[in-house]
Amino acid sequence: MTNIAFIGLGIMGSPMAVHLANAGHTVAGFNRTPERAKPLVDAGGRAAASIADAVADAEVIAVMVPDSPDVQAVLAGEGGVFDNAPAGALIIDFSSIRPDVTTDLAAQAGERGFRLIDAPVSGGEAGAVNATLSIMVGGEPEDFAAAKPILDVVGKTIVHVGPHGSGQTVKAANQLIVAGNIQLLAEAIVFLEAYGVDTAAAVEVLGGGLAGSAVLNQKAQKMLDREFEPGFRIELHHKDLGIVTAAAREAGVVAPLGGLVAQLMASARANGDGALDHSALLRGVERLSGRTS
Repeated sequence: MTNIAFIGLGIMGSPMAVHLANAGHTVAGFNRTPERAKPLVDAGGRAAASIADAVADAEVIAVMVPDSPDVQAVLAGEGGVFDNAPAGALIIDFSSIRPDVTTDLAAQAGERGFRLIDAPVSGGEAGAVNATLSIMVGGEPEDFAAAKPILDVVGKTIVHVGPHGSGQTVKAANQLIVAGNIQLLAEAIVFLEAYGVDTAAAVEVLGGGLAGSAVLNQKAQKMLDREFEPGFRIELHHKDLGIVTAAAREAGVVAPLGGLVAQLMASARANGDGALDHSALLRGVERLSGRTS
């Protein structure tokens, strides 16, 4: 069993840390909001008082925080991981951040005697709770191999996709596809409702054909019920689509639908929906259509 520090116990990080504790690992968790550590403590883990406390004896350090500046602060900031973790520790960054930031942090980690892999996840809260996440990993093959037993506890589809930053690049592509699917599903549901169709029946038959998808399976009912408790917040998807559009521009790749859905996500955030689940893109379709829930 492994001594693990888990930094970031939010919607995704908390169930992931709990799975690791339930698997028999020794897990010390840290979150800026201390009460978020309760599920981990209930599972036999420990609530750390600081990052330094969490990583003091850690062989593996997992990070799951919202954005690039957060990861930079956790790893390279004053009192962070690089200043306090034991030499040789393996850092698994589950966060979704800019690929160039990951590459830079991996270089810093190597200079400080640490190993770092980027391992962003897909599957949302349900995937974290059910330990069925898809995990796309960038980094050295030997570090991926060392991390694999940990990744197997929290995920189902785990693939090494290339060198440092590759995991983040694949995650950006994932977020592009997911956002487009959610937007089109939202448009379809508002369209169906405008014609008085039995939407539950329509969703069932659409799910059995070529229109079927994981997005439809997980998000259609939330849209039909107008129940937007966040599994993945619009404000985070807005951040991810900013990564996509910037990276696409740098690579000279034209992504017209990606640019459009990024603007629609930005509109949802500007209209006060940032804290809602990304299935609340439905509300944006309703606003544009002059309809209200």
